[in-house]
Amino acid sequence: MTVVFCGLLIALTAKPAYAQSVEAFYKSHPITMLVGSGAGGGYDVYARTFARFWSNHIPGRPDIIAKDMPAAAGLAAASTLYANAARDGSVIGAFTNGAAMDPLFGNPGAHFDVLKFNWLGSIGKLENVCATWHTSPVKTIAQARERQVIVAAAGATSNTAIVPNMLNTLIGTKFKVISGYDPGSGLTLAVESGEAEGICGLSWSTMKASRPRWISEHLLNVIVQMGLKKLAELPDVPSALDLVSDPQNKRVMELILMRQEAGRPFAAPPDTPPDRVAALRQAFDATLADPAFVAEAGKTRLEIDPLTGQEIATMLAKAYAAPKPIVARAAALVEPNVK
Repeated sequence: MTVVFCGLLIALTAKPAYAQSVEAFYKSHPITMLVGSGAGGGYDVYARTFARFWSNHIPGRPDIIAKDMPAAAGLAAASTLYANAARDGSVIGAFTNGAAMDPLFGNPGAHFDVLKFNWLGSIGKLENVCATWHTSPVKTIAQARERQVIVAAAGATSNTAIVPNMLNTLIGTKFKVISGYDPGSGLTLAVESGEAEGICGLSWSTMKASRPRWISEHLLNVIVQMGLKKLAELPDVPSALDLVSDPQNKRVMELILMRQEAGRPFAAPPDTPPDRVAALRQAFDATLADPAFVAEAGKTRLEIDPLTGQEIATMLAKAYAAPKPIVARAAALVEPNVK
């Protein structure tokens, strides 16, 4: 009888985690942040830097502990967050830009429903460009339509392979893609050494941060930019979208470019309590306006061009509602080995 009474007393007095206030919960629960890249990579640096300041704006000021999960090109982090992570707000994910679109395009490693994630925000968009080395005779995108241009690429499904192949198909360029280079120094060394004439599909913000000399010393011919909107820094560089005349081809390109628009997105698992999602989103937006974070981002050359969690969710809903023929054509360019 005593045991039953004690058990009943505990049941009545115990406070479920979900019944706690947001501040009370985070005072006693650190946040594990699953990062879909390797240690020291661009996504990892952005996520860890942001997390140091984000914690200050979350009620209860929890520690945010990063756990790198680069497997499956970052998709392991998204799959784990979706299927195995606690759904109480104590686990979040910092994804690569393409992860949210990979299920749509049939990537076999994408085991999650992106429309069920609670999107928290993105630090910055990824605006890719195509550029040739200053010694190349190809100085414009028009010239790349007239003669073959050898470009270095990482894997067959990396942006550096997808973008030139997409341009070849949709606007008639003649990029010859040589894949297999290390996605970091391998690509840049290939261009500097003359093995390749350029790179097509490299993030402009990454290039500025990792190779500022290329920009300041005018060592690149930036011949086209890949984004839903043009970069203010490159007003004279044509947008690939403006070069597509066929309406259906334009829709295919827009769908592919949405992969990079999400930039560096953060999400919480499905079914995370709404008050905690709201608090994380509010703290995310507050961090982006935090003068200390803005100063740190400027010092470390982190590009800030944010999206709110709701903006990411709206964009993805639009992408996943695209007509099947458009999705199929885009998927054939993004995931060429998937049948």
